[in-house]
Order: sequence, then C-alpha cells, then structure tokens
Amino acid sequence: MRATKIIHRGEHRIQVDFPYNQEIAGLIKQIQDAQWSKTLGAWHIPYTERAFNQLKKLFPKMDCPPNVFVEKTEESKLISSIAVHPKPSQQRKGVSVQVIGRKIILKLPKNDRDTRFIVSLRYSRWDPKQFCWIVPNYPGNLELINDYFKDRISELIIHEELEVKTSTNAQRTLNANELLIIKTKTGRLKLIFGFNKALSYLLKKLPFHSWDSVNKWWTVPFSEKILNEITVTAKAQNLAVLFEEEATTENKVPRITAFDVANYRQCPDEYILKLKELRYSASTIKSYKGLFEEFINYYHKYDIKTIDEKMIIAFMQYLVIERKVSTSYQNQSINAIKFYYERVLGGHRKIYLVERPRKEKTLPEVLSEEELVSVIQKIDNIKHKAVVLLIYSAGLRLSELINLRIKDIDSKRMKVFVQQAKGRKDRYTLLSKKVLPVLRDYFREYKPKEWLFEGLQGRQYSASSVQNIVKMAYKRAGIKKKVSTHSLRHSFGTHLLENGTDLRYIQSLMGHESSKTTEIYTHITTKGFDQIQNPLDKLDF
Repeated sequence: MRATKIIHRGEHRIQVDFPYNQEIAGLIKQIQDAQWSKTLGAWHIPYTERAFNQLKKLFPKMDCPPNVFVEKTEESKLISSIAVHPKPSQQRKGVSVQVIGRKIILKLPKNDRDTRFIVSLRYSRWDPKQFCWIVPNYPGNLELINDYFKDRISELIIHEELEVKTSTNAQRTLNANELLIIKTKTGRLKLIFGFNKALSYLLKKLPFHSWDSVNKWWTVPFSEKILNEITVTAKAQNLAVLFEEEATTENKVPRITAFDVANYRQCPDEYILKLKELRYSASTIKSYKGLFEEFINYYHKYDIKTIDEKMIIAFMQYLVIERKVSTSYQNQSINAIKFYYERVLGGHRKIYLVERPRKEKTLPEVLSEEELVSVIQKIDNIKHKAVVLLIYSAGLRLSELINLRIKDIDSKRMKVFVQQAKGRKDRYTLLSKKVLPVLRDYFREYKPKEWLFEGLQGRQYSASSVQNIVKMAYKRAGIKKKVSTHSLRHSFGTHLLENGTDLRYIQSLMGHESSKTTEIYTHITTKGFDQIQNPLDKLDF
C-alpha cells in the first residue's frame, strides 16, 4: 500500500491506494471527509496531520513515502531533501514523481528508453548532484509522464507551490546635484533627480513624456537627440549626469508549442474562415492564429466555448508575469481572444472587462547615412541589393515591398505605386535615379514574371526572406544597433527631414494617417545639434 498527495478539486487531499471492500471502507470512513474516487480507484482523505495520524493508527503496516508533510523552505533545500538517490546496493523499484512549484522531480532506474522519453520533454535536464531528472512543470507534462510510466509510478507527490521572496528593489542614494538616467529594456529613459524647474520644463516638451507619481521619476522615449538635450540641460544646471542601462537578463517561460501539450489543439477552421471573410491581412491572420492557439492550449483540458472571463484574465496574468511578454503582444492576444467569442461565436462583448496595458511609447532606431552606405557596399547579390535600396529609397513597409508588381514601377515619372497598403490606401512614392539601373540589372538577370520580387516557382517573395537579407547586410556592415527591416523606412523619413523636406510631403510619401506620426522624426534627427550653442557659454562670469 502507498500514500500520495494530490490536488483534488482545489483542495489538498491524500490519495490512498487501498482496494475497495467493506472492511477497509468501514475503517476509512471513521476519518472525517474521507471519499472514494471511482475515477482513480482510490480513497481520498483530507491533507491534514490529524487525518494522516488517524490513517496510520488504522493501518500501521501501510507503506507511505517519508515526505508526505514538508515544511515550507527554500526550493533548493526541498529538492535536495527529496532527490536523495539510493546507494548502488539499494535497487530502486518503480518511478518516483514529485512536483514542486514549476519543477517535476523524477527518480527512476536507469533505462535508455525512459531516458529518451524524458529528454523529449522540452528543457528537461539531469541533475548530477542530486541524481534525479528535473522537468519543467508546463501544462501537460505531468499528464504525459503519468501516461508514459502508468503502473510503474510508485510515488506521486504534489507539494504546495513555494513562495520565494527576493529583494529586487535595491535602494540607492542620489545627491541633490546628481541626475540618474537609466535606459530601460523597453527603449525608454528613466530620469531620477531632485526638483529642477528647467529640467522638468524640458521633459514636459518631449513627446510621450510620463511622470510616475508613485516612484517619483520621469520617463521619456530614448533617442540620441533626446539624450543629448537632457544632458546639455542638466550640465547647464550644474547637475552631474549618471547613465546606466537596465539588465536584459530575465527568466521567461517559453511559449506553449505542440511539444509541450498532449493532444495539441489547432486553431478552429471557423476562426480562420471568419478572418478571411472580413478581409483581414495575411499577416494578421497568421498572428491571430498563433495567439489563439496558445490560449486554447493553455486550457487544453477545457472545451473552448466554456472558457469564461475569469479564466481569460488568469491567462493574461500568466502572459505578463510568467511569459513576460510585451504590451503589444498582450494587446494582440486580447484582440485574438475577443475575435473568437464576439465575431466567430457572435456573442456579446462579455470580455471587455479585460484591462489593456498602457503601451510605452518609444522612438524608432534609425541608421545614419554613413551606416547605410556601409550596409549597401556589403551586399554583392544584385537581387538583395535591389531589395534593400528600394525599401530605403521609397520608404516602404515590408508588406508593401513584397506586394509590388512589375507594373508598379513607373520609370518615366520616377514613381513607385503602392497599392492597397496599410489602411487599404493607395499612394505614390519616390523612385530613386540610383535604384532604377540596379532594378534593370536585376530584371535582366532574374526575369520576374508578375511580382517585382519572386521566390521559387514564380511565387511571391516571402517576408522572412527579405528580413534575412537585411539582417545579413547589417551583420556584414558591423551594425550593432537594434535595427530591423522597418528601420530602413524610418531612416528614409528621418533623412528626408534632415535634407529639408517639408513634413507634409514626408507624411504623403510614407502614407501616414496622422501628421503626429511623421513629427516623431523631428525627435530622432541629430543633424545640426552639434552647432547649437549652449546659452550658458555666452554668459560672462
């Protein structure tokens, strides 16, 4: 006979593997709240010391694990106490499974077939010090282990999840004449300083500024220009500037995949059909599909239509706390879930109570003209060069580039026709005189039929291929900035502004809905900044 602790209907229970007969039933029923489980074929009694002592008195010869009651202590100590490997002379029989918070501890005899199974569980590892396997307690892993080992499991204990308190709010002291600037992982600047009227006035004029009344600090988007403005103003106010960057290392729970959940569920067909019916773009359909699949497989034991608002909120908390996703990812996930319950099922807006996070406003990273020259010079393939040059010189989005057809290049008027771009809008943009001969060389060599840039068998060029082209070009040019394919478009807008182009023309060329979007480039450019004379330098004292 053996006793194991399990979680049953939200309450802690001890599962006792006694056969069901009238004699044993009469004894166990003496324990208050004892219940027989037809599903598991075992008795359940309350997980209390009093009930357990009663059980031991009734069945003194009962075989039970030594760690049924464990004090809350540090996770490492608990694992150490559980994962004591038997000496070679002690032959282990069966498999021991113990769950501690986010870890599953496995002890079993060495067996190549079992080892291959455990290794197939994502991020599982062998602990040579404790002589045990440690498997992440992701949804479905415990069920997979239970299904695989079945009757070979001699011990199954699920401990209460441990609360480990860590000191993350390190205290530090600043002098009255110091300004601390911290560049955060989200691309913003956090500014901590004593009251200074001139510096506060400057921050209020910057775009997307924010004052945190609880922590008593300012945050503004990061750009070289903004950082320089703040530094110059601070030094004019005799403030010593301290600059730091936030650490980027953090433990994230990976996204749920088909390898993490038994019977992984695909996105319902009616969901995809509804997206196509409403004419959502291919990229939006792909994003919504992946986000909704992550959601339904987080609750893989539940019917999709029975998932309620509380469960949706719990999933959002999981995304933020454990997955540590961005605000943009979280918002898209809310949209994908809402789409199913409101548009596919045609229900009422029952999940609007889900709070959306406030998105932190950041400024885009751009390349200087010198960096762009270096990138272009490192590209040898004529097709790859045409791709990069056209994105930059026409200020194209990635989707706009791959949707270009041969007829959209107007070499007589030196225009590029962008059809049905973001917001279902058409526009004309510039065709550079230096890009045209490159496009003609590319056309003669590759001979595209319909699309300007074609992939295998004349199909439309893929977005990932373009991203890889740009990524490799950045790498060869030694660009260390956090830039992407879209950074070429931002560089186009910034360089137009630096060359004196009116903001209204830039807005039209880039297809911006609002002029405020175009005005962001005024806070990125640093051209002429070194020629500005600090007013303090003109004072005679």
